[in-house]
Formats: sequence, C-alpha cells, structure tokens
Amino acid sequence: MTIEQAKELDMVDYLAKIGFQPKTINEPHYWYISPLRPDEKTPSFKINRSMNKWKDWGSGDHGNLIDFGIRFHQCSVKDFLQKLDANTPTFRPTQQKEDPNGPQSEITIRRVQPITSLPLIQYVRQRGIPLDTAERYLKEVHYDLKGKNYYAIGFKNDAGGYELRNKYIKASSAPKTSTFIDNKSGELAVFEGFFNFLSHQAINRNKQQPPTNFLILNSLSFFGNNISRMTAHDRVKLYLDNDKSGDKVTKQAMAIDCHKFSDERRLYAPSKDLNDWLLTNHPQQQHQHNQHQQRRSP
Repeated sequence: MTIEQAKELDMVDYLAKIGFQPKTINEPHYWYISPLRPDEKTPSFKINRSMNKWKDWGSGDHGNLIDFGIRFHQCSVKDFLQKLDANTPTFRPTQQKEDPNGPQSEITIRRVQPITSLPLIQYVRQRGIPLDTAERYLKEVHYDLKGKNYYAIGFKNDAGGYELRNKYIKASSAPKTSTFIDNKSGELAVFEGFFNFLSHQAINRNKQQPPTNFLILNSLSFFGNNISRMTAHDRVKLYLDNDKSGDKVTKQAMAIDCHKFSDERRLYAPSKDLNDWLLTNHPQQQHQHNQHQQRRSP
C-alpha cells in the first residue's frame, strides 16, 4: 500500500477496526476518548469525516491517517503501511479507562418512551414517514448533553445505543453500532441510515412483500464489521447513498460476491438517497417537506 492509498482509508472505519468507537457524533464530526492519550476522561479527539482528518485538542496534534498511525503504533511510516497491508492492527498495552465520577460530555439517556411530542411527530411526517411506521421502529428519547436536557426521536441499535434526530440535531448515544432486524429470511436489505430504511417501509407499506431481513448500518464504518452477517444470506440488496462513499462501499461489496450483492441505487437515482427520492416522488411527503422548509426560512 502506498502513502496516498493509505490517506484515502476512512479514519472512522480504521478506528473501529482497532477498537475505538466515537462517544459523540455530530456529522461530520466524530468525537473520541483520545486513542493517543488513554488516561483522558473526556472526548477531545475529533475526526472530521468529510475531510478525513483528525485533531487531538488535548495535545494539539493533528493530521491524516498516516500521522495518526505512526503515533498510535509508535512506528515508522514504512512499518505502518506494512501493518495496513497485513490487515492486522496491533493495540497499545494500555487500554482506555473512563472514570465514572469524572466529567461526562457524552450523551446520557434519561428516558425512552413512545413518541408523544408534537414537534417530533411533525418532524417524522416532514421526513415523509407515516406515523404508524415511525411508531413501530422509533422512540421518543430524552437525554442530557453537557448538563442540558434535550429530546429527539431515537432509533435503537443492537448494543442499546440510539441514533438521535430532531429538527436541529443529528447525533448518537454510546455505544454506537448497527441495527439488525431478523425476519428469518434468506434475503437482506442494507441501508446506511434509518430514515432510508423507514422510507423503504413507507414505500412498500401497502404492498405484499416476502419476508426480508434488514440491516441498518447507522454509519458506513460498520459495513466491514457486518460482512459475515451479510454473506450468510442468499441475497443482499444494497440501498446506500448516491455519493462517493456509497460508491466505494458498493464497489467493495460487489468485489466480495457480485452474484450475492446487488446495487439497488438505480431505483432512486439521481436522488441522493431513498428518503430524498420519497420526498420528491410522493406528493403528500413532498407537501409536508415543503411546509417544513418554509417554517425554517427567515
């Protein structure tokens, strides 16, 4: 692997592979307890995923994946490239430890309940999702962040964390991972985010469909962690975003098994994703979306 190729590797994905998960996500910023300073108690290591760059606000260090790798593994650039080629990342002997009595800047879930808040109901409808579909998969989540109380719709992952959304925020609570919905089927549909999954449910809600399993990644960085789960199915339909990241992951999947995996993005091209397509092509959803946009305009 060359230096330029290494720089193109997704940093969020790489940190996940070596055992580090973000404490707080506010796209495109992913905040971690610093892997370079394991005694840290509050997240101060940030990855800007759109730029694929990191900065450790505690030390002032920053850079790309190469800069991170030689610090974390305490090795030369050549040695780090060899580690990437071998795909056998190593760990420091010291592990992250959090002091439960120390300052907490990450999200703390206080209460989870059915959706009753009118602003959240309006937000779900403005995203084109019928309320009965939303009520089946979403909850109203009340949480604390930096000493203040907030609430949002929440989509639960397999580790008990939540993807959190409302009109103003896009965040996640720890632990963050993917969500698998097992309907005992040999077919699997894969989505990057839960609104695209819900859009798929909304589009097909009045159709008779054969049972299908669903995998909502909640972040493309979890694609690699789910390869064995995906390949255990007879057929895997990919409903990823129409962007460079979606192109990259779809290409990786097709390289694994072009007969098992299928790229379904043609169904909603040229829209960015399935939710955008839903809002554009279904009059009721578009009307709700336009009302939402008008209310946000000054």
